[in-house]
Amino acid sequence: MSFSKTIQMFIFDGNPNGRIMCELSNWNGRVYKISRNDLLEFSKRDDSNNTGVYFLIGKDENNIDTLYVGEAEQILQRLKQHLSDDEYWNECVVVISKDNLLNKAHVKYLENKFYLLAKNAERAKIINNSIPTCSSISEYDEAMLAEFISNAKLLVNTLGYKFFDSIEDVSPKNQKSQLYFYIKATRGAEAKGIIVSDGFAVLKGSKIADSTVSSISKSLYDLRKLLIQKEVVIDNEFVKDYIFTSPSLAASTVLGRNANGRIEWKTKSGKTLKSIEET
Repeated sequence: MSFSKTIQMFIFDGNPNGRIMCELSNWNGRVYKISRNDLLEFSKRDDSNNTGVYFLIGKDENNIDTLYVGEAEQILQRLKQHLSDDEYWNECVVVISKDNLLNKAHVKYLENKFYLLAKNAERAKIINNSIPTCSSISEYDEAMLAEFISNAKLLVNTLGYKFFDSIEDVSPKNQKSQLYFYIKATRGAEAKGIIVSDGFAVLKGSKIADSTVSSISKSLYDLRKLLIQKEVVIDNEFVKDYIFTSPSLAASTVLGRNANGRIEWKTKSGKTLKSIEET
């Protein structure tokens, strides 16, 4: 059962692009969002060198979101190293406990779990050189950290980062209200999808058109190519669920041409997504 939550958010200096601190009622964790340029101001806080995990966020040369998942016994000192050594990140999210009770084994475990969550969600290009080692912890600690991860995910999402959200996280919680939409067209296109909270998901087993029209836009052509390179699509078939930012982008990718997703996606009874939204 899901419960409503109360979140406290403190925006330093009234600047939402600088530093933000988030806390959850009845939880000893704390999440900071820090811009690269505000690391000096963050260093003035007593808890800036607590033990915790952190996420470095940026863009690559193709404007694709990148994510680095790390851990440190002294967060600030580690971030300073990244500041001098790495140019790929512009923002950082830090997760600590307010009482600094997390130890090295805890944060190694958290680093591994957050890395795997991000890999599974495929919302960004993970730039860690290797899979973080998962430390061995007690059954008690494992239960405690499972709750810690759940609460941290909620606050990171609240800050606008969905790197750890899977299809299940963003799908309607009431499965009875979930509608499936379909496309079946020429050149082998045949797909199934659902509306999710941040876009439209094409589901595993869907097939894209085996060719594209000559008038296809470069961005759409490059996206189809990227999905093949990332092995989201193999032999014209989605081998895993994939979230697009809109129904139209999903439909265009499947069809290999520009398309209005709110007209192309239809239920089994033939109702378009547009007609359902306007009901």
